[in-house]
Amino acid sequence: MARFLHVADIHLGFDRYDNRVRGQDFFKAFYNLLEIYAVGERVDFVVIAGDLFEHRNIQPATLNQAQICLNLLKDAHIPVIAIEGNHDNRPYGTKTSWLRYLTTWGSLIFLEPDTQDDGSIVLSAWNKEERFGGYIDLECGIRIIGTHWYGAVAPQVIEHIASAITALPTWSGQTVALLHHGLEGHVSRYAGALRYEELLPLKQAGVDYLALGHIHKSYSVEHWIFNPGSIEANSIEESKYERGAYLVELKPHTLNARLCTGYYQRSIVRLHLKVKGHEVPEAISAAALKLVKKAIATQKIQPLDEPIVELRITGRIGFERADLDTRALQQMLQDESHALIFLLRYDVDTIHYQSPLTEAENQLDIETDVYADLIAGHARYGQHTHHLSKALCQLKDLHMQEESDTDLYQFVNQFLQDVTHEAG
Repeated sequence: MARFLHVADIHLGFDRYDNRVRGQDFFKAFYNLLEIYAVGERVDFVVIAGDLFEHRNIQPATLNQAQICLNLLKDAHIPVIAIEGNHDNRPYGTKTSWLRYLTTWGSLIFLEPDTQDDGSIVLSAWNKEERFGGYIDLECGIRIIGTHWYGAVAPQVIEHIASAITALPTWSGQTVALLHHGLEGHVSRYAGALRYEELLPLKQAGVDYLALGHIHKSYSVEHWIFNPGSIEANSIEESKYERGAYLVELKPHTLNARLCTGYYQRSIVRLHLKVKGHEVPEAISAAALKLVKKAIATQKIQPLDEPIVELRITGRIGFERADLDTRALQQMLQDESHALIFLLRYDVDTIHYQSPLTEAENQLDIETDVYADLIAGHARYGQHTHHLSKALCQLKDLHMQEESDTDLYQFVNQFLQDVTHEAG
């Protein structure tokens, strides 16, 4: 029986949110995962089904992170077999990549097939001296098949891969194939996903375990296709997905794959505040603060962990969007929650009122209704709609009569005094 760890979409060098600490999370997650489930479980090998790196061109610190993780396995005598994903594949027309570099230095085994001019694929045996090959037979009884990132042409290429597998020397053990591609029905808004039927030639060619990557949530199909998901959430949206690494036991007629998630991952918390249109900006800020404090009190947010927090404010507002200082609010909430990253999503609509007009209405009535609509839609001034709409009409008339600024000022001042007196 062979035991191995299946990981994918590690994305070392992650730089979204422009936060260096967040980038280090991906390194810490990968290292801790290997510590616990590769070295700790004494697996025979580890497979990486694409996207070890976030970018094709990486910084020295990112390369160093990869080498530290791979050296952990090398010291434990655990071989690592990898293929390229769409993030770290070499640019068209070039012959080298960072995975090739790591292979040259003996840090991993990078598998890739040869594509012939006629479109056919040849899988050559791994050559230890040349550090090149499309498949490798391991002493634990597992044959591993490598593939490229094929993108939109994957459905056409899979049959060629299946033919190349059937052309290989006879093998008495089990076969694992690595493929960086998504399967239809397991992710939305992904037009290039493969259909299950398009993968069946690989099963018919003798693949016992198809190790996928590319989609950042875990799923399995028909007990032979497995996708572990990314080791860390690459976005707030991905925090709702289950993800991790598969710890697999494979022997004739028996396959056990367990999704492992008990390693370091930064906490991500999503909050939602819905407003109804009658709140003033200060009330919305107070409600947001109250929501964050409640999340802390119920331990949904644990400040000591420096989580990533997202707050979405949705609904309708009765004032101009710019009247709420979202930057100041975001900073206050980040300070309160001690979040590493606090994302404030201000997705609101401004209330617009429209009074029906009749043919009998004169210009004064129409102007009064227009002013009333504008004022009624404002949370701070809506309660004074009647007085303010009439006053604005009178102020407009005074201006049209070319009254002096002093007279206009006196009118406004007197109006405010009258309103204050009535309110008192």
